Amino acid sequence: MTADPTDTGKRITIEPYDGPVVVKFHGAILASTDHALILKERGYDPVFYIPKDRVEMGFLQETDRHTTCPYKGEARYWSIAAEGEAADNAVWAYDTPKDGVAAIAGHVAFDRRFVTIDAG
Repeated sequence: MTADPTDTGKRITIEPYDGPVVVKFHGAILASTDHALILKERGYDPVFYIPKDRVEMGFLQETDRHTTCPYKGEARYWSIAAEGEAADNAVWAYDTPKDGVAAIAGHVAFDRRFVTIDAG
């Protein structure tokens, strides 16, 4: 059975997160917001999407990496550099996501392997 990219309602849910979210990388605060979204996709851990205007973009460097998800669309990536440390392709965004997940436009997500996310 092939993926039906119009079937996001059964596979993906997006909700406002009720509480503060702070994203840190080796002690540097990369993002802080009370307006995060939480995306839950069947088969994956939940992912926080942070409004881009609440992210310290000075710590991020855009890379050439792009990936495509049949449900969300095309993602672009950034690497993190802060506190003398770096993590390649650890942040992503869907600038023009598919209709079923349009709420994540204007938001970025962080790979939890590289950052600490404090959600209250």
